[in-house]
Amino acid sequence: MRVGCPKEIKNNEYRVGLTPGSVREYVAHGHEVLVETGAGAGISADDNAYRAAGAQIARTAAEVFAKSDMIVKVKEPQPGEWAQLREGQILYTYLHLAPDPEQTKGLIASGVTAVAYETVTDDRGGLPLLAPMSEVAGRLAIQAGATALQKPNGGRGVLLGGVPGVLPGKVTVLGGGVVGLQAAKMAAGLGADVTIIDRSIPRLRVLDDLFNGRVHTRYSTVEALEEECFSADIVVGAVLIPGAAAPKLVSREMLSGMKKGSVLVDVAIDQGGCFETSHATTHADPTYEVDGVIHYCVANMPGAVPVTSAHALNNATLHYGLQLADKGLKAIVDDQHLRNGLNVHKGKITNRAVAESLGYEMAEPKAVLAA
Repeated sequence: MRVGCPKEIKNNEYRVGLTPGSVREYVAHGHEVLVETGAGAGISADDNAYRAAGAQIARTAAEVFAKSDMIVKVKEPQPGEWAQLREGQILYTYLHLAPDPEQTKGLIASGVTAVAYETVTDDRGGLPLLAPMSEVAGRLAIQAGATALQKPNGGRGVLLGGVPGVLPGKVTVLGGGVVGLQAAKMAAGLGADVTIIDRSIPRLRVLDDLFNGRVHTRYSTVEALEEECFSADIVVGAVLIPGAAAPKLVSREMLSGMKKGSVLVDVAIDQGGCFETSHATTHADPTYEVDGVIHYCVANMPGAVPVTSAHALNNATLHYGLQLADKGLKAIVDDQHLRNGLNVHKGKITNRAVAESLGYEMAEPKAVLAA
């Protein structure tokens, strides 16, 4: 199979779908790899590094899309890329379709077979291709929030760790999954007063044991959300319903009860955001203010640290990517976890959460693949 890797074109996105190390693995499996010139510049991997790994270098993205049987990316295809996808081609990348009806229409019209990193599963019920970027985003959320909290950046002017004689800043984390755990680790490491809110009591028990009392845990109720958000300096939105739009946990009305200059960091923005007032921002212009509360809603947070992120992502995606390259559609037929990752095939939506979020009829993956 010919595997193609175009350069990412989303605003300030420096990651790359295939590192030179991953290219070597595809080549070792007998595949051709076509990489757009400059695709790895953001991780300090030049064209010569890709050539040494066995890749061919394409002058344009159009050449990559036209000549490749499978496209490996990081972020969802942009409008100019939808038109270059075609039936019989596999797209392997993050998609986050639930809050993005236009992209969904574009993929349906193309006829492409689209496998989304964020809905591929594993034997433990986890999301192994989402987890590494969730780890990065959770840790970055505290860095970003602490920066936004500084007075010159519009924040309250609070140091998260405090100093002797002065109380530390307060961080509330909504959601105790991978993002929430990593955010809490970073915040607690800086010396902040941290509370995690989740609706799973078993998960709260696990978190309580992990932190050994250094982090507070609360069961998620309207009262708990209000109390913790109103007292917080930073609120991190870290909720996830796989494939579906994120629930809106913080309403516009609730902002009036929050501290002026406090910060909301919406890590769920890829899935539409978990704050009613959230809208996607970029690294070029990451924050905005609503009712005196600073919002940080960058939709590709891990893109700010592409060397770490690209290698972590490739470590996770390589196994399934090689299956797709080795076996084509048969890999999806044979592997339940890849079938869970299938979101679109020949104009049909094949993921239930995406279909329900956008009002489409869901087509069973096995049925459409057999057809």
